[in-house]
Amino acid sequence: MLCPSHFEDRRKNPCGGGSTQLALSLLLFIVVLASAIDTAASPNPTATGTAPIASVSPTSLTFASQAVGSTSAAQTITLTNTGTAALSISSIAFTGANPADFVQTNGCGSSVAAGGKCTISVTFKPTTSGSRTAAVHLADNAVGSPQAVSLTGTGTVAIASASPTSLTFASQAVGSTSAAQTITLTNTGTAALSISSIALTGANPADFVQTNACGSSVAAGGKCTISVTFKPTTSGSRTAAVHLTDNAAGSPQAVSLTGTGTVPIASVSPTSLTFASQAVGSTSAAQTITLTNTGTAALGISSIALTGANPGDFAETNGCGSSVAAGGKCTISVTSKPTASGSRTAALAITDNAAGSPQAVSVTGTGTVPVVSLSPTSLTFGNAPVDTTSSPYAVTLRNTGTAALNITNTVITGANATDFIEDDSCSSSVAAGGNCAIAILFAPSATGLRTASLTLTDNASGSPQPIPLSGTGTHDVILSWTPSTTPGIVGYNVFRGTASEGESVTPLNSTPINGSTFADVNVTAGATYYYVVTAVAADNVTQSGDSNEVSATIP
Repeated sequence: MLCPSHFEDRRKNPCGGGSTQLALSLLLFIVVLASAIDTAASPNPTATGTAPIASVSPTSLTFASQAVGSTSAAQTITLTNTGTAALSISSIAFTGANPADFVQTNGCGSSVAAGGKCTISVTFKPTTSGSRTAAVHLADNAVGSPQAVSLTGTGTVAIASASPTSLTFASQAVGSTSAAQTITLTNTGTAALSISSIALTGANPADFVQTNACGSSVAAGGKCTISVTFKPTTSGSRTAAVHLTDNAAGSPQAVSLTGTGTVPIASVSPTSLTFASQAVGSTSAAQTITLTNTGTAALGISSIALTGANPGDFAETNGCGSSVAAGGKCTISVTSKPTASGSRTAALAITDNAAGSPQAVSVTGTGTVPVVSLSPTSLTFGNAPVDTTSSPYAVTLRNTGTAALNITNTVITGANATDFIEDDSCSSSVAAGGNCAIAILFAPSATGLRTASLTLTDNASGSPQPIPLSGTGTHDVILSWTPSTTPGIVGYNVFRGTASEGESVTPLNSTPINGSTFADVNVTAGATYYYVVTAVAADNVTQSGDSNEVSATIP
């Protein structure tokens, strides 16, 4: 053993104060010995040493903010051995405050050759929000081991809130859609809110509809809206909820939905209308139908119309409008105006949003018509003295129809209208099945044939009805006398002559005249005639003496 010159002063430890000094002395001895050996073998001896040298790049990694529970993109550390010996790696591990928030994978194995390198891939997966730190420690055989790379990152979280937390819809008619109400979903957190579903759940999800502009994500500090409408499928209370499934604490967030379905209930009274017989073309008094909504929703009316066999024979007016409120009512007024005789039928159909629509009210009526029958259909008066008035001739008018005959006018027209006189007439109306008489007199104003027509204007078919009138005006001699008071007189004979006291012995009449007047119609214009009258006894032979003679000159 060789020691420095001061060896003699260190008896207890002749090569230094401790074990390190001793190791160095031994190493020196070995080196010296090796040098002695090499010197003996080579005339030009040299000495060579080897060691690994480890370096890492970069020396720190900073990760962007990362949602808690999610994994970042990887960042890479390069471990380089710039030494002349292999770098032996005993461990690659995380240390520091939050080692569980980082993950590494590497291709380094247990050794890196001299001049070689390898990579270590690190990802950040924060377990909670806020600043997260750690370090990658590489334990090896290089000077300065372990090498350390600091790691930092920030964990972020999404925080979801829905406002309002419940929606209450007003009562809504079954099958109709309400106005929309809005839910606002707000992310008050520091990470994006990832939405996996927005769905309707609960007792009656089919009674609600949602649309939204949220997409699959809401940025930190952002918000989106969800629009909800209520369309009840049946009456009564209806409930559901909007469920928002996301990556925020408390997921799913729920917004309760409530509404009430309502229905209209329509009823009509009466369910049928029967009109009394009505003259064709005339309008009856109105009858009324009441439409009542006994339901809980407004009754929407789309039409009120007459249908059936004879809808044109009836008319309706109403004050219902397009809607009748729940519990409300309105009236419909119907009249009959038949276009033909006989039975007339129709139905009033009310089309609405109530069950059983359309509601129908049957409508019936009978059209009636007057029918005029005249007897005789013409009047012929025969001969009548000019400027005298005949006895009345009657025309019988019968209404053989089913409606009242309304007479608006009777008038005599024609060539000689003034030679005929209407002495008596019918009233303004003749009931169905009734009759009346019209009396006409002939008063010729001149000789010869005289004609006119009696015209009746009424509401019967064929109106006006004409009745032809005719007669002949003559210059007759009308004789009159005072009847005899002698008993047994059965009549009178009239004798005529063309000279005074020159009357014929043959009477003008073929049988005794039972009366006190006689018309001599067989006369000639311009002639003068003389007349006497005798009374005839019961034996038709015995006559009285002649009466005073009278004469008449024909114009």
